[in-house]
Amino acid sequence: MIVFAEKRNFPQLMNPIQLQIARQSLENDGRLQTVLNQLGVKNEDEGLALLAATLNIPVIDLSKTEVPANILDKFPIKMIHRFGVFPVGYQKDGTLLIATCNPFHLDSIDAIAAAINKPAVPVIASPGELAKLIKANLGVGAETIEGLLAQNEEEGGVEVLEDIDWDQSGDAAMAQEASVVRLVNDILTEAIESGTSDIHIEAQEAGMKVRYRIDGVLQTQPMPPEINRFQSAIVSRLKIMARLNIAEKRIPQDGRIKIKVSDREVDIRLSIIPMLHGEGIVMRILDKDRMNFTLRGIGMDQDIYEQFGKLIKLPHGILLVTGPTGSGKTTTLYSALNEIKSDDTKIITTEDPIEYQLDGINQIQVHTKVGLTFAASLRAILRHDPDVVLVGEIRDFETAENAIQASLTGHLVFSTLHTNDAAGAYTRMIDMGVEPFLVSTTVEGIMAQRLIRRLCKHCKEPYIPDIKDVPDDFPLNQLLEEKGQIFRPVGCRECRQTGYAGRAALYELLIPNDEIRSLAGNKSPSNEVKKAARASGMETLRDNGWKKVLAGLTSVDEIVRMAKQD
Repeated sequence: MIVFAEKRNFPQLMNPIQLQIARQSLENDGRLQTVLNQLGVKNEDEGLALLAATLNIPVIDLSKTEVPANILDKFPIKMIHRFGVFPVGYQKDGTLLIATCNPFHLDSIDAIAAAINKPAVPVIASPGELAKLIKANLGVGAETIEGLLAQNEEEGGVEVLEDIDWDQSGDAAMAQEASVVRLVNDILTEAIESGTSDIHIEAQEAGMKVRYRIDGVLQTQPMPPEINRFQSAIVSRLKIMARLNIAEKRIPQDGRIKIKVSDREVDIRLSIIPMLHGEGIVMRILDKDRMNFTLRGIGMDQDIYEQFGKLIKLPHGILLVTGPTGSGKTTTLYSALNEIKSDDTKIITTEDPIEYQLDGINQIQVHTKVGLTFAASLRAILRHDPDVVLVGEIRDFETAENAIQASLTGHLVFSTLHTNDAAGAYTRMIDMGVEPFLVSTTVEGIMAQRLIRRLCKHCKEPYIPDIKDVPDDFPLNQLLEEKGQIFRPVGCRECRQTGYAGRAALYELLIPNDEIRSLAGNKSPSNEVKKAARASGMETLRDNGWKKVLAGLTSVDEIVRMAKQD
């Protein structure tokens, strides 16, 4: 279904000089952003509407338009990239509507009409929405693939069956370099702009597969099938960027890439592992400018914030943050350090790896191969007279013992553990070999957390659930008594049809009292510790999740997926 924007009335249309200015801007930049003042409009949407009114061409709303699935079946794909257009549907008389952001290119519409042997007319579209539509249907880097294929056609259709050694390939590699660089840049830029945390490039029997982890969930990216022919070149380009050995394809390699996108620097951690059908790549994107390292900035609940804020200002002791990989533990600890850092406080961290560089904090990168482990670096840190120490992760007895000794000698120690809930941290440390009485007396607080997806604010749908729609522990009676409603995901263009956009954290903060310390000191099971903590007022991950559902932040399904029933 084609949806046109409402026609706007302007007191004055563009004069010939303004039309020439608009035409030149669209020719040079593909948009009107730089000439808004000369056109007398406030933003680009208004500029396009004024241009449309002047030329008497309708404006299409691509965010609401449903493009037919078979629209590209008999359409020349090359023309989409050559002219920057996309077919959006047919009128009743069979005329094809072509979305474009440059309506002055009438010769391109004529060329398309001749190619498909049907009449075609232009409709004006937003450049941003048109770019999204092209990527959604043809995939990231499709335009570059067209260029690479054109090069191959010019080379007479010769197909290289063996991998080229890029160090010795000479002119053959040089001929492809610019296009491969652009293709890799397209993949990285699209990932960064879409808020991706990890890029997965997987070698499979059917070819190369690219997936982005967005809001904690992997999403397969549409890619032109021809990209499989350039898989080796893509891997080699990424190795070059990470300064790795491009000739070595038998062992895993790790590296870092630093790039600049939209005037901001982004760090990328790259890991390459040889697999059955080729090398698999995973890239973790570390975009500091998108992060807000404050406890309120990461969305911590007010009551949790007040309690945790007191813990991070204690003079000594151990504070633990627990959860699985990718649950935001490091972000919480960085935010805590930013809250307490000052000129009269010395803070030193030991991490593996250092994910973000923080001003005013001394950071140490662990190097296990040369003996600089968490335990070894922690021993050295204590000779540098710190007030606060962050240990990236307590993995073994030696690290745990050194952390406890640091807390006993008057230091505040932050660290992480991999446990399912807060109460399990006691059992985990005792299992490492630490004396139970030391664990019970030094641990001042344990924060368990998970990351959940937020409902998309553009398409979330309110409803009143039935008792069959929710788990047994959902506070349905409370919802009905308050005559409230909750929300569920729908899916729209803004959220890539997932129904979710962005993430929030679930928190479970255990602050030990005398009973809990006694249970931990006696090596009691974690379920008994958890029972005592709940009796003293601790809110579990599941409880915190239901609060967020009632507040309209997330869905019932998301809490069921991320937090186990207590």
